Amino acid sequence: MTATISRIQPAIRVTRLSKTFNCCAALQGVSVDIGAGEMVALIGASGSGKSTLLRHLAGLSLGDGGDGRVEVLGTPVQACGRLAPGIRRTRARVGFVHQQFNLVGRLPVMTNVLTGTLGRVPLWRSLAGAFTTGERALALDALARVGIADKAWVRASALSGGQQQRAAIARTLVQKAEIILADEPIASLDPVSSRNVMETLARINAEDRVTVVVSLHQVDFAIRYCPRTIALKNGAVVYDGPSSALTPALLRDLYGTQAEELGLEVPGAASFVTGLTPGYALAAANA
Repeated sequence: MTATISRIQPAIRVTRLSKTFNCCAALQGVSVDIGAGEMVALIGASGSGKSTLLRHLAGLSLGDGGDGRVEVLGTPVQACGRLAPGIRRTRARVGFVHQQFNLVGRLPVMTNVLTGTLGRVPLWRSLAGAFTTGERALALDALARVGIADKAWVRASALSGGQQQRAAIARTLVQKAEIILADEPIASLDPVSSRNVMETLARINAEDRVTVVVSLHQVDFAIRYCPRTIALKNGAVVYDGPSSALTPALLRDLYGTQAEELGLEVPGAASFVTGLTPGYALAAANA
């Protein structure tokens, strides 16, 4: 699969986006551009606005009124607190990976992955489970790419957390998503499963040039797998640049006591993997 995004037009453009919940600012005038084929980490302590920003990118939440805008793949998602026309077509091009997997546990993994076709197939076929041979082959290929083809007909609830998350990623492959937004995909996983999930996302990014934006608490994972990091604090962007520049000293300057007290791990210098493209980061992680 190859992403069909112009390299001139950013894959994601956010302009002066703000969001207020109960008089508290969740996002404060956020403006960022993310290019086609980038793999970008969103980091920040709990409540910094990471998940809120991702939901706005997908059009699942609306910003405050005003001049805030979100464009994805050259198409408006929302502006001035209103969803743009044709949002369903845009959402069909954006895969969303949730922290809690968002699978139907009683159904086979194959069926869960095939729901990635719902933006392309008629409703009656999806309700009847009448998927074509080609669609089933696409789902099996996606499961093979994430390393769980042998689990295709196992109930989703029987999989480990890491396997369920990889099934959710396989669903975005079946969806033929041009952008993958992953909201804390490793927050509830053990270290080995976390590496497997991040390696899977990095491989898809490197091989397919799909744009990947992943929110993380773990700074060492951001540095290892994502060449660029956007750091949020209290709903505002406080850093946007190379992940390799995120030294412990800089992180302490940005977050102070939040760096440790709110779950943001600050690695020692020896754990940093600097200056790696996604492919090289993947090789380093496997070493």
